[in-house]
Amino acid sequence: MRKVVSLIVLLFTIATYSQARQSGAEKSAYGILNRILPERASSFVFKEITASKDKDVFEVSNGHAGKIVISGNSAVAMASGLDWYLKNYCNAHISLNYNQLDLPKTLPRLTSKIRKETPFDYRYLFNYCTYGYTMPWWNWDRWEEMIDYMALKGVNMPLAIIGQEAVWQEVLSDFGMSRQQIDDFFVGPAHLPWGWMGNIDGMGGPLPQNWITQRKELQVKILNRMRSLGMKPVLQAFTGHVPQVLKKLYPEANIFQIEDWAGVEGTYFLDPTDELFQKIGTAFIKKQTELYGTDHLYDADCFIEVDPPSKDPAFLKQVSESVYKSMELADSKATWVLQGWFFFFKKDFWTKERGRAFLDGIPKNRAIVLDLYGEKNPTWDKTDAFYGQPWIWNVICNEDQKVNMSGDLEEMQRQFQEAYTSEIGNNLKGIGVIPEGLGYNPIVQDFIFEKAWDPQKVNVQEWIEDYATIRYGTKSPSVKKAWQLLGESVYGRTRTMWSPLITTPRLMIFEEGSKEDIRHVRKDFKITETDPFAWDFDVYKLAKAAGLLLGEANELQDVETYNFDLTNVYRELLFSLTHKSINDVSVAYQEKDRQALDRSAKSLFKLMDDLEAITGANENFLLGKWLEDAKSWGSTPEEKEYYEWNARTIVTIWQPYPEGGLRDYAGKQWNGLFSGYYKPRWQLFVDHLRRSLTEGVDFDPKAYDAEVREMDYKWTRSHQIYPSAPTEKTIDVARRIQTEYAHLFKK
Repeated sequence: MRKVVSLIVLLFTIATYSQARQSGAEKSAYGILNRILPERASSFVFKEITASKDKDVFEVSNGHAGKIVISGNSAVAMASGLDWYLKNYCNAHISLNYNQLDLPKTLPRLTSKIRKETPFDYRYLFNYCTYGYTMPWWNWDRWEEMIDYMALKGVNMPLAIIGQEAVWQEVLSDFGMSRQQIDDFFVGPAHLPWGWMGNIDGMGGPLPQNWITQRKELQVKILNRMRSLGMKPVLQAFTGHVPQVLKKLYPEANIFQIEDWAGVEGTYFLDPTDELFQKIGTAFIKKQTELYGTDHLYDADCFIEVDPPSKDPAFLKQVSESVYKSMELADSKATWVLQGWFFFFKKDFWTKERGRAFLDGIPKNRAIVLDLYGEKNPTWDKTDAFYGQPWIWNVICNEDQKVNMSGDLEEMQRQFQEAYTSEIGNNLKGIGVIPEGLGYNPIVQDFIFEKAWDPQKVNVQEWIEDYATIRYGTKSPSVKKAWQLLGESVYGRTRTMWSPLITTPRLMIFEEGSKEDIRHVRKDFKITETDPFAWDFDVYKLAKAAGLLLGEANELQDVETYNFDLTNVYRELLFSLTHKSINDVSVAYQEKDRQALDRSAKSLFKLMDDLEAITGANENFLLGKWLEDAKSWGSTPEEKEYYEWNARTIVTIWQPYPEGGLRDYAGKQWNGLFSGYYKPRWQLFVDHLRRSLTEGVDFDPKAYDAEVREMDYKWTRSHQIYPSAPTEKTIDVARRIQTEYAHLFKK
């Protein structure tokens, strides 16, 4: 008995000693492993090593007793090594929404040690808008999952900007503003990114104090975890955006109103050359550092979608000098991170002379420019690679968190290779993903972040086939073929078109001359006999891919990644019929054919019912979950009601009043929205059309617009409960859709 006790004590001592010898980075890497693969944690060994050439590196090798040794210079590097091994040796997959981690009982051995060194200093993630369209209601559990995913994909430079309200509350108070004045300045929770970017004031506010307190606590957790993994989060700096009331408190300061943004009255900015700018900017960073610490990276976008007040290059240089000085006075190691979006969005203003002057105002290598739209509208090649400042190549891949399947992988690779081969020896310092919304195209993030460790050109078709294999853990030829077809259809377009189904209903005939907005600039799309869908991809190939995936349901029915993709594919397939359905309604009305109008309307309403059904089969497509997550932040019935109102507003009318001009901008293809919001609007629209034909009077678009706006606004103030968990199985709904709609997708 004594021998047994002694053995137990010895083993415990060895284990404790081993843990005590682990470095902080190793402990953090083990933390990720224990969260994603707790039952296999003893099969891996992490070792911290020194990086060469100041670039992150990982190594994977065989260890004793069948263990796999993963070495790296940081927890992010070690996590990336783990992801690489799982993907390449275990046929496993780490993804945004779900993981496929059905590992072999015995871990495969390597034939030789693998070493991967990234050529990039930075691997960036997040857009300001992501914090409003995807993540406003995330709690710590969801953030922990996301941070693990980021580390596994090699992200080391995330934008981390929640909790700013706590900083501003103290700073603005120190500059003489009352609590009421500060409350009037803050915008609602899901609208905060546009408040941070200086687009809006007060919209959807005031914020409950409980929100500010909770977000401060959450930000501390987020930053602690990111830093423990070796990430360097990007925090906020002062852009000059100030409350209007500050003009009264400091009448001598040069505070001016900027141009309107998206129909919203212009906000107020403090001239960066004014001495008050330095005082506020420095105070903000000092207070932020006191609350959250710093990694010396600060984002400040002074003119993200508006023009500066002067075209004078000397003034623009003075602006950037002053903005950077406000950072440097508080942090001598400060680096200014700025979105290069304005070089594209306001390209007529930002001539080379003005752009160079602006960036020359920042000390060399103390700025990092984010080239946002690298997959379609890069600006590095139009700005002499940002006039010598370090920069990061990124893809947006999603605007407004549109629920779609899109992302032209071939074009992404082409654009990336052009930038990489041209500039990696100069000032190209990173690669990243800056989506306005996350969650519906995980293949894009996987494709881009893989290039962080292996930037060489790949055969995209072969890569997609391999991706299909690891995503579901199957070698099924049908799955490979299905994904090949997805690559040739939805993943052969840069991003989806705006859909009239989820915007305010109107008559729309898809004929010659139908175009998108200036950001997408696609050729005309129209309905013809050979193309009855009028989309920007081959719908027939998508339909074939859907059928092939569904055919593997018996084998893959318990695989979460498969069920998510099946939901997404059949949602996209049904949605491909919406242009035709709306066209049929419009043509029937114009031809004054009441019976045809009734038939086409009935078909449209059934289509929306079926979209409601398929999106109700997966938690990632549920309005009810979005609303319940929002309400979870409230500690009182009044707070819960407030958060629900804000959550309803951002995904529908956007601005919290009937006459807003941004309505439907962030519309979602979600269960609950199809039945509770989109269908009633179309029913009202069809009722107006029927009345027009029955009474022999013209359709009155103004009367309809006023009525539908009021109806939409009332919906944002309502409290109907929608499912917050799936109500049906994806496979069952997909089989029903396949049976009922297959004939429409045959040439």
